Amino acid sequence: MDIQTRKINFVQEFLRLRNIKLIEKLEKVLLEDKAKDYEANLKPMSIDNFNKMIDKSIDDAKQGNVVNARELKESVKKWK
Repeated sequence: MDIQTRKINFVQEFLRLRNIKLIEKLEKVLLEDKAKDYEANLKPMSIDNFNKMIDKSIDDAKQGNVVNARELKESVKKWK
C-alpha cells in the first residue's frame, strides 16, 4: 500500500472516531513526532552567518527598516 492510500485510510478512520481521549492521544503523538523530526533536522548556524545576520539587523535599524512593538501587535491582531 502506498503512502497516499495509507494517509487517506488513516484520515477516514480518524474522522469516524468519537472517543475524545483517543483523538487527544493521536494529536499528542503527532505533535511529539513532528517536534522530534524538526529537532533532528536542525543544523547549527556558523559564526560567519550569525555575524552577517547581526550586521544586517544593525543596518536595518540604522536605515529605519524596523517596526515598533506596538505597531507589530496591532498588525498581528488583524491577522486573526
